[in-house]
Amino acid sequence: MFGRTWGERVVRSYMRFVRGERLSFRGCSFLWALLVPPSWGMSLWTQAMDFFYRHGLKRAVEPPIPVISVGNLTYGGTNKTPFVEMLCRALADHGVPVGIVSRGYGGDNSDVRVIEESRIEGVEADRRSVGDEPLLLSARLPRIPVAVSRDRMKGLKELKRRGVPLAVADDAFQHRRLVRDVDIVLIDAACPFGSGRLIPAGILREPPSALKRAHIVVVTKADQVDTSTLSGLRRGLAKFVPEDRIFSARLRVVDWVLRGPRGFRPFQESVRGRRLMAFSAIGNPDSFIRSLEREGAQVVGERHFRDHHVYSREDMKTLYDQRAACGADFLACTEKDVYNLPPSWQQIDQKIDQKIDQEMDGESPFLLVPRVATVLEEPERFAQVMVEYLRPRIVVASNGYGEDAIGVLLAEKLRAAFPAAEVLAFPLVGRGEPYRNRGFPVASTPSVTPSGGVLKYRFRDLWGDIRAGLFGHIRDQQRAWHHIARRMRTPLCVGDVYLLLHALWGQGIAPLFVATAKTVYLTGHWKLERFIIRRYCRRTWTRDRDSAGQLTASGADASYAGNPIMDLLEDIPISKDMPDMLMLEDTPGASPRPKVLLLPGSRARAYDDVGLLLEAVERLHASLPCDYVMVPAPTLSLSRLAEACQGWRLDEREGDVPRLAKNGVVIALRQGNVSAAAAGVVLLLGLGGTANQLCAGMGIPVVSIDEKGKRVQKKLLGDAEILVEPEASALADCALKILTNPELHKKMSSVGRARMGAPGALDDVVRCAADELGWGVRCEIYTKLNEAIQTPCGLSSSKGLR
Repeated sequence: MFGRTWGERVVRSYMRFVRGERLSFRGCSFLWALLVPPSWGMSLWTQAMDFFYRHGLKRAVEPPIPVISVGNLTYGGTNKTPFVEMLCRALADHGVPVGIVSRGYGGDNSDVRVIEESRIEGVEADRRSVGDEPLLLSARLPRIPVAVSRDRMKGLKELKRRGVPLAVADDAFQHRRLVRDVDIVLIDAACPFGSGRLIPAGILREPPSALKRAHIVVVTKADQVDTSTLSGLRRGLAKFVPEDRIFSARLRVVDWVLRGPRGFRPFQESVRGRRLMAFSAIGNPDSFIRSLEREGAQVVGERHFRDHHVYSREDMKTLYDQRAACGADFLACTEKDVYNLPPSWQQIDQKIDQKIDQEMDGESPFLLVPRVATVLEEPERFAQVMVEYLRPRIVVASNGYGEDAIGVLLAEKLRAAFPAAEVLAFPLVGRGEPYRNRGFPVASTPSVTPSGGVLKYRFRDLWGDIRAGLFGHIRDQQRAWHHIARRMRTPLCVGDVYLLLHALWGQGIAPLFVATAKTVYLTGHWKLERFIIRRYCRRTWTRDRDSAGQLTASGADASYAGNPIMDLLEDIPISKDMPDMLMLEDTPGASPRPKVLLLPGSRARAYDDVGLLLEAVERLHASLPCDYVMVPAPTLSLSRLAEACQGWRLDEREGDVPRLAKNGVVIALRQGNVSAAAAGVVLLLGLGGTANQLCAGMGIPVVSIDEKGKRVQKKLLGDAEILVEPEASALADCALKILTNPELHKKMSSVGRARMGAPGALDDVVRCAADELGWGVRCEIYTKLNEAIQTPCGLSSSKGLR
């Protein structure tokens, strides 16, 4: 092309090479081939980063407001800016305040700067401070704030501070540290992947397989290729993204403006037949040339600069000279290029100014700029898919029967607080019956092992689990995580650090962690566990204040807002002034006989242990008649439990509570909430874990057997629990001693309440999710937009999407 220097020919040759076109400058062939090995290195780097973020080895966090990301796989050329403008107009037209967050390439934006009506805090914004694209967006959307910052999270927090409930992130697909609600990826139909290589030997930032992370893919410039090419491209994209999430779009010229020595003014004449000297500094300059030609203009000269190039006065002088030499009527550039022109570009020198005035009749300008907008095909379907991804999806993970009970309660609180959200469960142990019984979908695969879980205390049980397929269960559950990944909000984990790592590896998002397994009353969290919590947790809630202090001292974001185990008692009021539960004869309305609770545990060994409890009951009843209630865990079969009760009769009369009976001793069988069954109980014979702790927190003395796991629990409960040999006579004698000694009963009751503390942790988790993670505003945005797309004049009917 006219006036192309040697340097420009090299640049042009390089661009053809990376875009997969025929080389136009033979001498550079060998030079470009040298770029292929570094491209391989970049490929390895991107794969490593993808692995780290996918499995949580690098930290990814959820922003405080919902984010729709508009990005691409290549460097420029996909029309992101007009697409962002289209989305913002559509959302604003339906009463949803929206802001834009941008990296601001080329600007000096180390701090957060917010542009409104092309001004930053009353001062005119310039390209040097914020970059060209934010200026263009602010000019096109004057009432929408544009937050510019290298740290996009800081920009989002600033938008939230200003009351903006929803953000569109410009060019954020590769910004993996920021968890997005909707990831929209744009693909240039005219040059989708260039040479197929990553930079520097290609135009790709990531390989095409990265599209698996995308929620929606939009093929832009669909009108610049023929039907067969477009169909082939969509088929290729369907290997990575379901076909119903692939859309097409094109650009249309809204109007033309002219700029000259005295500023802009509308160009109301036709450009058809006009001779243009085109220049641009965008990712795909050929696309700009084709768009001019489709409007009927004659492109008689062209110059291309690197993307985001800042034009100098010398550049403008050269362009003007080339325009004159090729006989063009106007110079022409993109709207983005206007913001990269020198402030006094028209004042190149006095002679040129005089010449412009002579040729253009004083005020006639000589720079022609097309203003474009995105036109989306199938806007109704696009709006439905996008809004559905804006619906918050919450997952509660737990690993154990006691943890499942807490997880169910947390899930119910989340469902009540965020009614528009979808709440799923991910139990690592069992089949998830506690969640299913409350109507929560279970996303994990069943994990039923002989021990009932991954045990820490007995290697023999762990070995039995491994032989029963424990590793296969872990593999299947990781696949289940993968199935729901990139659609869920921040995971909520109830349990231990193993669960935390399991969820992190499967989801890749720093979770909220309710740490029910460890306390300083035991060993506290190990040094490695404290490192994991500090490095990979968004926030941690502990079961006591001292444990929170231990984690905080190690640098973790940890707090104590009550014991999550005691939250299970929310239906039973707990007061420091609650009278001693021992049923004395002078207590008004008291039963003449004390009530004893029996808990056989939740693991498979409970079928063997129940016989021990029943024999102890017979011995106790012979010395002190009592009322008895047994609460088998939901993981146990009632019929199989009855079979294990040698000599006991199971009475299942319709409409009555099932009972076990033998020689005048009657035991009521209740399934469900342990805390409800424990009302009025004065003693627990318990072989459980979390349930034992819960009863101790209610002020119920606990008697259990002396084994490794229970000795660990004894450190937690202190004098609220007494351990005896695993013999029926020892259990019965200890129970009788407590029931006949009011002072001992009172002491154990007081210690249990003090050790377990008060409830409140789960309410604080929900508050954090609403305020700091923005789940409340996400539900509001989803509800409003979902209602809009259901109406005849829905979201897609706005001028933004059409």
